[in-house]
Amino acid sequence: MNIFMKIVRRATALAAVCVLAFGLTACGAKGKKITIEVTGPDGATSSYSGKTDDETLYDAISDINGVTIDGYESDWGYYITTVNGVTADYDADGAYWSLYVNGEYGQYGVSEQPITEGDVYSFVYEVYAAQ
Repeated sequence: MNIFMKIVRRATALAAVCVLAFGLTACGAKGKKITIEVTGPDGATSSYSGKTDDETLYDAISDINGVTIDGYESDWGYYITTVNGVTADYDADGAYWSLYVNGEYGQYGVSEQPITEGDVYSFVYEVYAAQ
């Protein structure tokens, strides 16, 4: 009985440690999985995925490895001038970075764009062409 009880106690303790470790790992994981695509001036698209607990795309970008943006605050929110080191200069040639959500032109700027599980956010280098 003594050896049997030791084995049962150790097995129970080991099971409790495993459950606790798994629970803490799952609780520490970030929540919403998103994908960010970047299409540069040459038309090539790169895709980056990750998870975030942030509420806006601007804040979530720091959770996605491989994506960087630069720009400035404007009256209409954060204006992106550079994505992954590629600068769009509207004043020079009409180039700008547009934001698409699941293939549709974005209705918000990057600093107001809400994050939703599974969504694909695309930064696309575009050039304005007067018609």
